[in-house]
Amino acid sequence: MQISTTSMIIWMATAVATCGILFRPWRVPEYAWALGTAALLTVAGLVPFGTAIAAVAEGTDVYLFLIGMMVLAELARQEGLFDWLAAYAVGHAKGSGRRLFDLVFLVGTVVTIFLSNDATAVVLTPAVYAACKAARADPLPYLFVCAFVANAASFVLPISNPANLVVFGSHMPSLPEWLRQFTLPSLAAIGMTYLVLHLAHRRQIARPLAALAAQPALSEGGRLCAIGVGVTGSVLLVTSAMKGPLGLTTFCAGAATLALICLRQRRSPLPMLRHVSWGVLPLVAGLFVLVEAVAQTGVIQMAAQALEDLARRSPTEAGWAAGVAAAVLSNLANNLPIGLVAGSVGQMADVPAQVRAALLIGVDLGPNLSVTGSLATMLWLVALRREGEHVSPLSFLRLGILVMPPALIAALLLL
Repeated sequence: MQISTTSMIIWMATAVATCGILFRPWRVPEYAWALGTAALLTVAGLVPFGTAIAAVAEGTDVYLFLIGMMVLAELARQEGLFDWLAAYAVGHAKGSGRRLFDLVFLVGTVVTIFLSNDATAVVLTPAVYAACKAARADPLPYLFVCAFVANAASFVLPISNPANLVVFGSHMPSLPEWLRQFTLPSLAAIGMTYLVLHLAHRRQIARPLAALAAQPALSEGGRLCAIGVGVTGSVLLVTSAMKGPLGLTTFCAGAATLALICLRQRRSPLPMLRHVSWGVLPLVAGLFVLVEAVAQTGVIQMAAQALEDLARRSPTEAGWAAGVAAAVLSNLANNLPIGLVAGSVGQMADVPAQVRAALLIGVDLGPNLSVTGSLATMLWLVALRREGEHVSPLSFLRLGILVMPPALIAALLLL
C-alpha cells in the first residue's frame, strides 16, 4: 500500500510539473516547475537525496553541450552572423519567394546539423523574420521552416539535438555507425518535410519579393564567429568519430570562440552571457530527477520488458511500436523527458540497434506535430512573440499533422 501511495504521489507531481512546463500558469518559468517539483519530491523523501544528486550528475554532458551551443548561438546573434546569412539568402533569391523558401530551408538544415535544433529555433528565426519583412513577404511560411526543419534534421549527427545525447548517453554510437544507421532516415525525413511544407505554402511563396538594398558587410566579430562555428563543427565530428565527450568538446569550443572575440574586441563577455537562456539548465536538471522518480514506480522497467518481448517476436514490429510511441508521447509530455525515458528503456531492454534507433527518431521527429513537442519549438514560439507574430497551437497542429506523419513513416521505413 505504501508503494502504491508513493507511486501515485510521484505520478501526480510529475503531471503537475509537465503541465506547468507546457502551459506556464501565472507565467512561472518552465525551469521553476521542473526544478521545484524535483526539489519537493527530494525534500519529502520520495526520491532519496543521493539518487537525486546522481540523477542531476547524469546530465553533465548535456549541460556542457547546451552551454557551448547557447554561447555560440548568442555570439552569432550579437555579431550579426545569422542576420548576414538571412540577408544573403534574400539577396540570392532574386525576387523569387520559392527560391527564398529553398534557401531558408537549406540554411536551417545546415544550422541544425552543425549547431543543433535549438540554434535554428532561437537565432535563425528572428533573422528570417527581419529578412522577410525587408522583402515584404508573408513571414509565416518561412518561419514555419525554422520550426519544422529544426526537428526534421535533428538526427543527421549526434550534435544536431541535445536529445540525442540523452537517448544514447554513454552508449553513443561512433560517427561511422551513426551515419550508417541514420543517413537515409534523415534524408527521408528532411525530404518529406520540405515537400509537404512547399505544397502547403505554394501560394504564399509564389508571390514576388521586394528588392533589397545591398548585402550588408559581415563584421570582424561575425567572421570570427563563423570561423569558430566551422571549427566547432569539425572538432565535434572528429570527437564523435572517436567516441569522445561531445559535451565537454562543445563547451570548450564555445568558450574558446567567446574568449577570442572578446579579446579581439577588448570587451567583457558578461553582457553577452547575460542574454544566454540559462534557465534551460535547471529545466534539464529537474527533468533528470523527475525521470528518476518515475523510474521508481516501475513503469520504465515494465515498458522495457514489453519492448524486449516484442523485439524477440518481431524486431521490425518493435521498431515501429517504439518509434510511433516515442513520437506520440513526445507531444504529450515534451521530447526531453520522453528522451530520458527512451534512453532508460533502451538501456534496460535487450533489443536490436534498430529498435533503439527507432526510439531516437520518434523522440527527435515526433515533436513536429505540436508546439509543445520539443524545447526547440517552444523557444521558436518565444522568438516569434518577440517579433509580434502569433502562432496558435491549433494552427501549428493543422500543419504539423500534415508534416510529421509522412516524415516519420519515411524515416522508419528506411531505418
